[in-house]
Amino acid sequence: MQKERPRNHELKGTTLRVYLTVLEEDSKRVGAREISRKLRFSSPNMAVYHLEKLRTMKLIEKDEFGTYAAIKEVKVEFFADYIRIFDFVFPRFFFYSVFFTSFLIFYLILFPLRHAPEVAVSLIISISACVIMWVETIKIWLRRSF
Repeated sequence: MQKERPRNHELKGTTLRVYLTVLEEDSKRVGAREISRKLRFSSPNMAVYHLEKLRTMKLIEKDEFGTYAAIKEVKVEFFADYIRIFDFVFPRFFFYSVFFTSFLIFYLILFPLRHAPEVAVSLIISISACVIMWVETIKIWLRRSF
């Protein structure tokens, strides 16, 4: 699958949600009814409208059975906050959150707590980093539109 910058300003809103749903199903083809069900559209015709819009933008293809698959992965500003690994999409901050949390856990395991200023400072910094990263991860995850 090719990656390129978006050429068309039409990749937003519901059309973007449909495109992201097709991308999620990268390993298989999807039909309009499936898209309609996943995105809770009132009818499959709405899904067909957006799928055809994506097809005219040359981002997806349609086969003889009426199913669709992505042919290009476009870099959209929305994707700046996410990393795609195989069929899974993770917020970029998720990996930082896991790193800082692991660092804090290993610190607590390797160095027993004692009353010293350097221990207090390192705990404050580590806990602050964990909290900030997890808050940002959750905010990005909740902003997800697909």
